[in-house]
Amino acid sequence: MQALHRWLLLTLSTLLLPLALTGCDTTPKDSSASLSTDKLYAEAKEEAATGNYDKAAKLYERLEGRAAGTLLGQQAQLERAWSLYKAGDKATASTAIDRYIKLNPSSAALDYALYLRGLINFNDNLGFLSTLANQDLSERDQQASRDAYQSFRQLVERFPQSTYTPDAQLRMNYIVNALASYEVHVARYYFRRGAYVASASRAQAAVQDFRQTPATEEALFIMSESYAKLGLTELQADADRVLRKNFPNSAYLGRGLNARAHAWWQFW
Repeated sequence: MQALHRWLLLTLSTLLLPLALTGCDTTPKDSSASLSTDKLYAEAKEEAATGNYDKAAKLYERLEGRAAGTLLGQQAQLERAWSLYKAGDKATASTAIDRYIKLNPSSAALDYALYLRGLINFNDNLGFLSTLANQDLSERDQQASRDAYQSFRQLVERFPQSTYTPDAQLRMNYIVNALASYEVHVARYYFRRGAYVASASRAQAAVQDFRQTPATEEALFIMSESYAKLGLTELQADADRVLRKNFPNSAYLGRGLNARAHAWWQFW
Protein backbone atom coordinates (compact mmCIF):
# COMPACT_ATOMS: atom_id res chain seq x y z
CA MET A 1 0.00 0.00 0.00
CA GLN A 2 2.80 2.39 0.84
CA ALA A 3 4.45 1.68 -2.49
CA LEU A 4 1.17 2.29 -4.31
CA HIS A 5 0.65 5.51 -2.40
CA ARG A 6 4.11 6.77 -3.33
CA TRP A 7 3.49 5.86 -6.97
CA LEU A 8 0.20 7.80 -7.02
CA LEU A 9 1.84 10.88 -5.50
CA LEU A 10 4.69 10.76 -8.01
CA THR A 11 2.28 10.36 -10.91
CA LEU A 12 0.10 13.26 -9.71
CA SER A 13 3.14 15.51 -9.24
CA THR A 14 4.32 14.70 -12.75
CA LEU A 15 0.94 15.65 -14.20
CA LEU A 16 0.57 18.87 -12.23
CA LEU A 17 4.12 20.18 -12.70
CA PRO A 18 3.62 21.42 -16.32
CA LEU A 19 0.41 23.15 -15.29
CA ALA A 20 2.16 24.89 -12.41
CA LEU A 21 4.98 26.03 -14.66
CA THR A 22 2.50 27.27 -17.26
CA GLY A 23 0.57 29.19 -14.64
CA CYS A 24 3.72 30.97 -13.45
CA ASP A 25 4.72 32.04 -16.95
CA THR A 26 2.62 35.23 -17.10
CA THR A 27 5.26 37.59 -18.47
CA PRO A 28 3.89 39.23 -21.64
CA LYS A 29 6.05 38.75 -24.69
CA ASP A 30 7.57 41.83 -26.31
CA SER A 31 6.40 41.77 -29.90
CA SER A 32 9.12 44.27 -30.86
CA ALA A 33 11.98 42.11 -29.61
CA SER A 34 12.32 40.27 -32.90
CA LEU A 35 12.07 43.38 -35.07
CA SER A 36 15.08 44.83 -36.85
CA THR A 37 16.09 48.35 -35.87
CA ASP A 38 14.63 49.72 -39.11
CA LYS A 39 11.30 48.00 -38.53
CA LEU A 40 11.29 49.07 -34.89
CA TYR A 41 11.80 52.67 -35.98
CA ALA A 42 8.99 52.35 -38.53
CA GLU A 43 6.64 50.97 -35.87
CA ALA A 44 7.51 53.78 -33.47
CA LYS A 45 6.87 56.35 -36.22
CA GLU A 46 3.51 54.75 -36.96
CA GLU A 47 2.46 54.84 -33.31
CA ALA A 48 3.41 58.51 -33.07
CA ALA A 49 1.57 59.32 -36.30
CA THR A 50 -1.64 57.84 -34.86
CA GLY A 51 -1.28 59.81 -31.62
CA ASN A 52 -0.18 56.90 -29.43
CA TYR A 53 2.75 58.87 -28.03
CA ASP A 54 3.21 56.80 -24.87
CA LYS A 55 3.79 53.63 -26.85
CA ALA A 56 5.92 55.48 -29.40
CA ALA A 57 8.17 56.80 -26.61
CA LYS A 58 8.68 53.28 -25.27
CA LEU A 59 9.55 51.96 -28.72
CA TYR A 60 12.00 54.80 -29.31
CA GLU A 61 13.60 54.04 -25.95
CA ARG A 62 14.14 50.42 -26.99
CA LEU A 63 15.50 51.55 -30.33
CA GLU A 64 17.86 53.97 -28.61
CA GLY A 65 19.34 51.09 -26.63
CA ARG A 66 19.67 48.77 -29.60
CA ALA A 67 21.10 51.40 -31.94
CA ALA A 68 23.35 53.13 -29.40
CA GLY A 69 26.26 55.00 -30.96
CA THR A 70 24.62 55.32 -34.38
CA LEU A 71 22.76 58.11 -36.15
CA LEU A 72 19.58 56.06 -35.81
CA GLY A 73 20.15 55.92 -32.07
CA GLN A 74 20.48 59.72 -31.96
CA GLN A 75 17.29 60.08 -34.00
CA ALA A 76 15.53 57.78 -31.57
CA GLN A 77 16.60 60.02 -28.67
CA LEU A 78 15.18 63.08 -30.38
CA GLU A 79 11.91 61.47 -31.35
CA ARG A 80 11.49 59.94 -27.92
CA ALA A 81 11.77 63.43 -26.39
CA TRP A 82 9.17 64.71 -28.85
CA SER A 83 6.82 61.81 -28.11
CA LEU A 84 7.15 62.36 -24.36
CA TYR A 85 6.40 66.05 -24.86
CA LYS A 86 3.31 65.25 -26.91
CA ALA A 87 2.23 62.70 -24.29
CA GLY A 88 2.33 65.44 -21.65
CA ASP A 89 5.29 64.05 -19.71
CA LYS A 90 7.16 67.33 -19.54
CA ALA A 91 9.66 66.32 -16.86
CA THR A 92 10.86 63.20 -18.67
CA ALA A 93 10.85 65.01 -22.01
CA SER A 94 13.09 67.73 -20.57
CA THR A 95 15.48 65.16 -19.16
CA ALA A 96 15.60 63.32 -22.49
CA ILE A 97 16.31 66.42 -24.58
CA ASP A 98 18.90 67.73 -22.10
CA ARG A 99 20.67 64.37 -22.32
CA TYR A 100 20.62 64.52 -26.12
CA ILE A 101 22.14 68.01 -26.19
CA LYS A 102 24.82 67.00 -23.69
CA LEU A 103 25.79 63.85 -25.57
CA ASN A 104 25.58 65.34 -29.07
CA PRO A 105 26.92 68.92 -28.91
CA SER A 106 27.90 68.90 -32.60
CA SER A 107 24.78 67.18 -33.92
CA ALA A 108 23.36 68.37 -37.22
CA ALA A 109 19.97 68.44 -35.48
CA LEU A 110 21.14 70.61 -32.56
CA ASP A 111 18.99 73.53 -33.73
CA TYR A 112 15.90 71.36 -33.54
CA ALA A 113 16.97 70.03 -30.13
CA LEU A 114 17.26 73.58 -28.75
CA TYR A 115 13.92 74.47 -30.28
CA LEU A 116 12.27 71.42 -28.74
CA ARG A 117 13.77 72.17 -25.33
CA GLY A 118 12.34 75.66 -25.51
CA LEU A 119 9.02 74.38 -26.77
CA ILE A 120 8.63 71.93 -23.88
CA ASN A 121 9.00 74.68 -21.30
CA PHE A 122 7.08 77.25 -23.31
CA ASN A 123 4.06 75.03 -23.72
CA ASP A 124 4.03 73.93 -20.10
CA ASN A 125 4.25 77.36 -18.55
CA LEU A 126 2.49 79.69 -20.94
CA GLY A 127 -0.19 77.43 -22.30
CA PHE A 128 0.32 78.55 -25.89
CA LEU A 129 -3.00 78.11 -27.75
CA SER A 130 -4.30 76.19 -24.73
CA THR A 131 -7.88 75.93 -23.52
CA LEU A 132 -7.08 78.04 -20.46
CA ALA A 133 -8.28 81.18 -22.24
CA ASN A 134 -9.65 82.80 -19.09
CA GLN A 135 -6.56 82.34 -16.94
CA ASP A 136 -4.17 85.28 -16.65
CA LEU A 137 -0.91 83.67 -17.69
CA SER A 138 1.11 86.47 -16.10
CA GLU A 139 -0.03 85.21 -12.69
CA ARG A 140 1.66 81.82 -13.11
CA ASP A 141 5.19 80.92 -12.08
CA GLN A 142 7.62 82.23 -14.66
CA GLN A 143 10.67 79.98 -14.24
CA ALA A 144 9.66 77.67 -17.08
CA SER A 145 9.22 80.63 -19.43
CA ARG A 146 12.67 81.93 -18.49
CA ASP A 147 14.13 78.51 -19.28
CA ALA A 148 12.26 78.46 -22.58
CA TYR A 149 13.58 81.92 -23.43
CA GLN A 150 17.17 80.83 -22.84
CA SER A 151 16.77 77.84 -25.17
CA PHE A 152 15.17 79.93 -27.90
CA ARG A 153 17.86 82.59 -27.54
CA GLN A 154 20.59 79.96 -27.97
CA LEU A 155 18.86 78.77 -31.11
CA VAL A 156 18.50 82.26 -32.58
CA GLU A 157 22.09 83.25 -31.79
CA ARG A 158 23.77 80.02 -32.91
CA PHE A 159 21.54 79.12 -35.84
CA PRO A 160 20.11 82.34 -37.33
CA GLN A 161 19.29 80.58 -40.61
CA SER A 162 17.53 77.63 -39.01
CA THR A 163 14.01 76.74 -40.09
CA TYR A 164 12.96 76.99 -36.45
CA THR A 165 14.45 80.44 -35.78
CA PRO A 166 11.51 82.61 -36.97
CA ASP A 167 9.06 80.80 -34.71
CA ALA A 168 11.54 80.91 -31.83
CA GLN A 169 11.82 84.69 -32.22
CA LEU A 170 8.03 85.05 -32.04
CA ARG A 171 7.93 82.96 -28.90
CA MET A 172 10.76 85.00 -27.36
CA ASN A 173 8.74 88.17 -27.87
CA TYR A 174 5.75 86.48 -26.30
CA ILE A 175 7.80 85.40 -23.30
CA VAL A 176 9.19 88.91 -22.77
CA ASN A 177 5.64 90.26 -22.74
CA ALA A 178 4.62 87.57 -20.26
CA LEU A 179 7.53 88.33 -17.94
CA ALA A 180 6.78 92.05 -18.06
CA SER A 181 3.11 91.39 -17.35
CA TYR A 182 4.10 89.20 -14.42
CA GLU A 183 6.16 92.01 -12.88
CA VAL A 184 3.21 94.38 -13.23
CA HIS A 185 0.87 91.80 -11.74
CA VAL A 186 3.10 91.63 -8.65
CA ALA A 187 3.32 95.45 -8.52
CA ARG A 188 -0.47 95.69 -8.72
CA TYR A 189 -0.81 93.13 -5.93
CA TYR A 190 1.45 95.15 -3.61
CA PHE A 191 -0.21 98.45 -4.51
CA ARG A 192 -3.71 97.21 -3.68
CA ARG A 193 -2.46 96.04 -0.30
CA GLY A 194 -0.81 99.33 0.54
CA ALA A 195 2.78 98.13 0.14
CA TYR A 196 3.73 101.15 -1.94
CA VAL A 197 7.51 100.81 -1.71
CA ALA A 198 7.29 97.25 -3.05
CA SER A 199 4.78 98.20 -5.76
CA ALA A 200 6.96 101.08 -6.96
CA SER A 201 10.03 98.82 -7.03
CA ARG A 202 8.35 96.05 -9.07
CA ALA A 203 6.77 98.52 -11.48
CA GLN A 204 10.12 100.24 -11.99
CA ALA A 205 11.75 96.86 -12.69
CA ALA A 206 9.14 96.18 -15.37
CA VAL A 207 9.82 99.54 -17.04
CA GLN A 208 13.60 99.14 -16.93
CA ASP A 209 13.87 95.49 -17.89
CA PHE A 210 11.03 95.17 -20.38
CA ARG A 211 10.88 98.36 -22.41
CA GLN A 212 8.37 98.68 -25.23
CA THR A 213 6.06 95.94 -23.96
CA PRO A 214 2.29 96.36 -23.45
CA ALA A 215 2.79 96.19 -19.68
CA THR A 216 4.87 99.39 -19.60
CA GLU A 217 1.81 101.62 -19.61
CA GLU A 218 0.34 100.17 -16.44
CA ALA A 219 3.77 99.92 -14.83
CA LEU A 220 4.30 103.67 -15.25
CA PHE A 221 0.88 104.39 -13.78
CA ILE A 222 1.55 102.19 -10.74
CA MET A 223 4.91 103.90 -10.26
CA SER A 224 3.27 107.30 -10.35
CA GLU A 225 0.51 106.33 -7.93
CA SER A 226 2.90 104.55 -5.57
CA TYR A 227 5.18 107.58 -5.37
CA ALA A 228 2.14 109.79 -4.75
CA LYS A 229 1.07 107.58 -1.84
CA LEU A 230 4.61 107.77 -0.42
CA GLY A 231 4.71 111.55 -0.75
CA LEU A 232 7.59 111.43 -3.22
CA THR A 233 6.31 114.27 -5.37
CA GLU A 234 9.30 114.65 -7.69
CA LEU A 235 9.41 110.93 -8.52
CA GLN A 236 5.64 110.94 -8.96
CA ALA A 237 5.84 113.86 -11.35
CA ASP A 238 8.60 112.19 -13.38
CA ALA A 239 6.67 108.93 -13.72
CA ASP A 240 3.48 110.80 -14.63
CA ARG A 241 5.33 112.86 -17.24
CA VAL A 242 6.80 109.75 -18.90
CA LEU A 243 3.39 108.08 -18.86
CA ARG A 244 1.67 111.06 -20.51
CA LYS A 245 4.42 111.48 -23.08
CA ASN A 246 4.42 107.84 -24.19
CA PHE A 247 0.73 107.12 -23.65
CA PRO A 248 -1.11 110.44 -24.03
CA ASN A 249 -4.47 108.70 -24.37
CA SER A 250 -3.92 106.21 -21.57
CA ALA A 251 -7.16 105.05 -19.95
CA TYR A 252 -5.29 104.75 -16.64
CA LEU A 253 -5.13 108.55 -16.40
CA GLY A 254 -8.89 108.72 -16.11
CA ARG A 255 -9.96 105.37 -14.67
CA GLY A 256 -6.98 104.18 -12.69
CA LEU A 257 -6.40 100.45 -12.35
CA ASN A 258 -10.03 99.87 -13.34
CA ALA A 259 -8.95 100.67 -16.88
CA ARG A 260 -7.32 97.28 -17.29
CA ALA A 261 -8.55 95.68 -20.51
CA HIS A 262 -8.25 92.09 -21.68
CA ALA A 263 -4.84 90.57 -21.18
CA TRP A 264 -2.51 91.15 -24.16
CA TRP A 265 -1.90 87.41 -24.62
CA GLN A 266 -5.59 86.73 -25.31
CA PHE A 267 -5.22 88.48 -28.66
CA TRP A 268 -2.06 86.66 -29.78
